[in-house]
Amino acid sequence: MKHLANTLYITTPESYLSLDGENIVVQKDEHTSTRLPLHNLENIVCFNWQGASPALMGACTERNIGLTFLAPSGRFLARVTGRVKGNVLLRRKQFEVAENEAQSLPIAASFLLGKLSNCRKVLDRALRDHAMLVNVEALTGASNFLKETLKAIPNCKTIADLMGFEGAAAKIYFSVFDHLILHQKEDFHFEERSRRPPLDNMNSLLSFLYTLLTNEVASALETVGLDPFVGFLHADRPGRPSLALDLMEELRPVFADRLALSLVNRRQVTGKGFTKKESGGILMDDETRKAVITAWQERKKEEIVHPYLNERIPFGLIPHVQALLLARHLRGDLDAYPPFFWS
Repeated sequence: MKHLANTLYITTPESYLSLDGENIVVQKDEHTSTRLPLHNLENIVCFNWQGASPALMGACTERNIGLTFLAPSGRFLARVTGRVKGNVLLRRKQFEVAENEAQSLPIAASFLLGKLSNCRKVLDRALRDHAMLVNVEALTGASNFLKETLKAIPNCKTIADLMGFEGAAAKIYFSVFDHLILHQKEDFHFEERSRRPPLDNMNSLLSFLYTLLTNEVASALETVGLDPFVGFLHADRPGRPSLALDLMEELRPVFADRLALSLVNRRQVTGKGFTKKESGGILMDDETRKAVITAWQERKKEEIVHPYLNERIPFGLIPHVQALLLARHLRGDLDAYPPFFWS
């Protein structure tokens, strides 16, 4: 089983990354602030404007260390990759399936079955744990809607049908999301999902966590030899990691939504850490971003029994396990792709 290696997050915009022997050097104002051995790292995620040296980029590609650049707001900018390698037969099979809707449909349906089941679990856990604090009628109604949608997914005949059910389910899910916010209601009031830019504090937090998750999933897919840009559910677009977006659908409620709610309800982040820009978008400050990343890393260390493997693994390995299961299905080792069902 793959070990949960470290991810280095560079949150200071003025930082510059360089290579010194086998070490990554993080510099700020011409002074070395951090020096870490590369062999301890699996991913480097940068929220800085200064960038990284070509030598470091080359070292990362040679060692299969993911290197991703994001804007300080969390918007994806670029991902550094080296020479194409890995299992060419696996990628050919991926491309073949992606071009055939009949073959893509069962995989895409599995992604959505996982997503809707896990969204429903988020609602049901709130009903179980906080029945005295939430709107039971609203959450129960949304949970029942998701339950009925789950029954309809296996009967879909086209990807368009799947996306139609996904859109309706997402709308219902997010229509009751505000009921899950138990504290700091004034600062984190939620009406609907908004992106590019996020228009309120909770949407800003969710978008940031979704960006972190996208990077984790893309890295996992590349690790097993799959192309994160060729998907089965999301349409291909230049620069869009469609397969990463596919696979992260089932992981969003567990990795991002639950963590966002915990951060707010436990007051680990507050409204003071968010600023509204002239464009109307909301931006997290540096300290809030660091707090979110710290919580993200701690969550990845928690252990869970994987429902398909029936093995105890760190939370952070779930994207890698799901990517491996997807690769095994495409190779013909598994009859179907088993989505991650949170229990």
